[in-house]
Amino acid sequence: MTDRPLGAQISHMLKSRGVEVIFGIPGVHNQEMYRGIEEAGLTHVLARHEQGAGFMADGYARATGKPGVAYVITGPGLCNIMTPMGQAYSDSVPMLVISSCLNRADLGMGRGRLHEMKDQEIAAGTVCDWSLTAMDAASAYQLIDRALSEFATGRKRPKHIQVPIEVLEALALAAPEPMSLATTGYVPYDVTDIVFDAVEKAQRPLFVFGGGAREGATVWRDVVKAAGAASFVTYAGMGIIAEGGLHFGSSLARPGSVDVIASADLVVAVGTELSETDLWRDDLGHTGTFIRIDIDADELNDTPATHRIHADAGQVAKELWAKRGDWSDKSGWTEAEVAKTREKWRAEVTSERPGIPQVADALRAALPDDTVIYSDMTQFAYAALEIWPMNRPNQWHHPCGFGTLGYALPSAIGGALARKGKPTIAIAGDYGFQYTLQELMVAVELELCLPIILWDNGKLGEIEDSMVAAQIAPNAVIQRNPDFVKFAEAFGAASAAPKSLDELQDVVREALKTKGPTLIYVRSEIAA
Repeated sequence: MTDRPLGAQISHMLKSRGVEVIFGIPGVHNQEMYRGIEEAGLTHVLARHEQGAGFMADGYARATGKPGVAYVITGPGLCNIMTPMGQAYSDSVPMLVISSCLNRADLGMGRGRLHEMKDQEIAAGTVCDWSLTAMDAASAYQLIDRALSEFATGRKRPKHIQVPIEVLEALALAAPEPMSLATTGYVPYDVTDIVFDAVEKAQRPLFVFGGGAREGATVWRDVVKAAGAASFVTYAGMGIIAEGGLHFGSSLARPGSVDVIASADLVVAVGTELSETDLWRDDLGHTGTFIRIDIDADELNDTPATHRIHADAGQVAKELWAKRGDWSDKSGWTEAEVAKTREKWRAEVTSERPGIPQVADALRAALPDDTVIYSDMTQFAYAALEIWPMNRPNQWHHPCGFGTLGYALPSAIGGALARKGKPTIAIAGDYGFQYTLQELMVAVELELCLPIILWDNGKLGEIEDSMVAAQIAPNAVIQRNPDFVKFAEAFGAASAAPKSLDELQDVVREALKTKGPTLIYVRSEIAA
């Protein structure tokens, strides 16, 4: 068939562009998008809620580097996926959401149609890079290719395309053949010279890496070592620099990091917003030369800098490494200084969150080196993110910026599906887990080997601590929890409730060999 309904043609187009998996939920408004899924050879994952579908697409994208694609219906379907879209926007995740919308004559008319919104396009646009309506097949194809091209060449942020129901139903010619996508390219030597010369002159150079530097991690490691530079990473940048040596780790939010950063005569911030959730203070604390390198020009203008370089971080790393021969091997940093500081900061974490570091150490010892972790907004993750040694990027994914609850389980499902049997785990708190716990059924259906660490302190512990610090009597921070072990069993998942750290390790190792998910219920008293 040359002609098919546009909804079917969209699936064929996505397949021709390298998409393999669609996450979503069908409905009467978007059912035409489902006509071509099997025919095109796509895999569809049926979520239990559009929020779950969005987080699964996010987790899949983070695991593969490819766009996570979701199909949702008009109105409530789109509203439900807006939280994952906001998280993906904050964390620079390539997600493409394709939704239906009302027929062209009904848009904005307020006629009381099923799933009607005042302005669906604008609503979605508040949580993504752009939200646009395809009024015909040619526009739909152009917007899809635009989204995929921008994912490949710029900052990876979610896009939303909506298509009227009547347009999805209408016959359309097939999409044009895919064109080769442009990639970010050469960085001029004069730009490279700015960074090179600054590092050459510095006695205590310091690099700060965010998630935007992950693709160039291997080369950046060589650059940092050759420069005799110290380094920090944000949570999104964990693993870009290997543990040990002159690496301060992911402790930018430690108050003491201000003094360390102020002692550097050069700070180079690469692929990072230096946002509130990276620092938890108003500024980085630098006093010397400050260079920012980022693919997002808007971010470069947010913070005053000596030099602002609009470029792909990986390409800058390659150009710097090519010039490395003239670099001095002098360094004003010592490994003893860095190790002493990191030891002090770990002691602070232990004091602030007693017991969690010991549990994190036990869990890490039980996991293979190539395990990928998806965590939720929970005190266990907050502590572990600061102290968990990581030697490769893209191994811990956390909802940093938008900071939504309910992220861990569905995103880990997307990640486990993408990783095809490689070790993947979820870490969630007892309250946040209940935001998306219904998605456990998806993991059971897919028979995904997925250990789920459920940390139960019986309360919204972080909020309680914040209220106490603000001299507010804690209110609405303690909830009644279900029997999580029985819940897992009711869904057909394996479960365990270890009572000691040794038992926790045994359970985790067994869960990594189990066909299907395993909920591992851990009380905060386990460290005692």
